[in-house]
Amino acid sequence: MKKIYLALLLFTFTAGNLYASGFGVFTQGANGLGQGNAVTAHVTGPSSLYFNPALLPQLAGTQIELGTTLIYAKREFISDLSGLTEKGESSAKFPSTFYATHQFNDQLSAGLGIFFPFGLTTEWGTNWEGRYIATKSELSTTNFNPVLAYQLNDQLSVAAGLDILYLDATLERQVNSTGIGFLINPPGGFGLLPDASQKFSGDGWGLGYNLGLLANITDTLSFGASYRSQIEVKVDGDLSFSIPTGAAPLNAVLNNTTGNSTLQLPQQASVGLAWDASKQLTVELGARWEGWSSTHDISINLDQPVLGQTADVTQREWKDSWAFNLGGEYQVNKILALRAGYLYSKNPVPDNTFEPSIPDADAQLFTLGTGLTFGPWGIDLAYGFEHHKDRNKTNGIGATTGATANGKYSANVHLAAVSIGYRF
Repeated sequence: MKKIYLALLLFTFTAGNLYASGFGVFTQGANGLGQGNAVTAHVTGPSSLYFNPALLPQLAGTQIELGTTLIYAKREFISDLSGLTEKGESSAKFPSTFYATHQFNDQLSAGLGIFFPFGLTTEWGTNWEGRYIATKSELSTTNFNPVLAYQLNDQLSVAAGLDILYLDATLERQVNSTGIGFLINPPGGFGLLPDASQKFSGDGWGLGYNLGLLANITDTLSFGASYRSQIEVKVDGDLSFSIPTGAAPLNAVLNNTTGNSTLQLPQQASVGLAWDASKQLTVELGARWEGWSSTHDISINLDQPVLGQTADVTQREWKDSWAFNLGGEYQVNKILALRAGYLYSKNPVPDNTFEPSIPDADAQLFTLGTGLTFGPWGIDLAYGFEHHKDRNKTNGIGATTGATANGKYSANVHLAAVSIGYRF
C-alpha cells in the first residue's frame, strides 16, 4: 500500500504542454508561426536554423534575429464528482529565441540558435479537487544549437548541428496528510490533518544532434526534411515538504531528500513540400512526427527513503504522435508580406495515464502573420489561436491519495509573436 501511495506522492519529470503535443514548444519564430510552422521547405530568415538548417545557404551575408512569443493558456475542469467548474491559474509565458547565421561562400554557411524546444506551464489552485495530483508544474529547456550547412549543387543542400540542452523543472502538489496518517498509524491514524505541500526542483544537461535536407525538385517546387535526435537528460534535484504544525506526525516519514531521474526528450522529424505558385505567393504542406514512445515510464531514485521507499517507476505509456500543417506567404510588395497557416496535432497521452499535470489533447492551431522589411531591418508579427479538444479523465490516477479529479478538461491557448532581424 505504501508503494502505491508513493507512486502518486512523487513527481515525474514530464508535465503539461505549452503548445502542441506532449510538452514540445514550436513557437520558434514569428515568421514560422504566422504560417502554421509549415516552413520546412522554404526560408523564413535566420529562424530557418530551427525549422530546417539546410535552408541557411539561401541567407546572404551575416544575419541575426531576436524574437519572443507571448503564450497565454486558459484551462478549465468540470468535475464528475461535484459538477463544479475549476479554472486553471492563467499565466503568461515568453519563450524567446536568438539566431545568427553567416554565409562564408556560395557553398558553406554556419549558424547558432538559442531557443526553447520543450517546456510547460500548468497551474491549478492549492484547494482544487486534484490538488493531490498536481498544483503547479513548470519545466523549461534551453537549447544551444550550432550548425553547418553545405550547398552540394543547385538542387541539393544538407546541414548538421549539435543540440546542447539544459533542462530546469519545478513541480508542486499538495499532500493528503490525513491519508498518510492512516498509513503510518493504522487503524485510527491521527484524525484529520491539514494538507502538507510538496515541491521538486531539479535540472540537468543533455546532448543530441540535428540534420537537415533541402531538394529543389523544380524551379517552383522544393522538398525539405529536418530531424532532431532524442536527448537523454539526467535530472538531479531536491524533493522537499512543507508540513504545517497540525500535521507534525508526518515529519517522521516525509523527510526532505535529494534524488535523480533520467528523462528521454523525444526525437522529432519534419517534412514539407513548398510550391512557388507565383513570384509573390509561396504555399507549403507539411507533417511532423514526434517519438513520444520514449516516455514509456519514469524511474525515480531517492537518496533518502520517503514512506520507506527509495525508488519508484511510474508508467506513462505515451505514444508517437503526428501533426499536419498548411501555410503560406504572399509578398504584397518589397515592404509587406502577409501570412496564414493551420496545424492539426494529435496528442501522445493515452487515456489510462492522462492526468492534470499533463492535460494534453488533440489540438487545432489557426495563425495569421505579417512581415515588414525596411532596408536591412525586418520585423515579423504573428498571432495564433490553439483550441484543444475537450478530454475526459476516467482513470484511477489519484484515487490512492484521495481524489481522482475525474471529469472534463478543456483548454485554449493564445500566442502572439514578434521577431526582429538585421542583415549586415
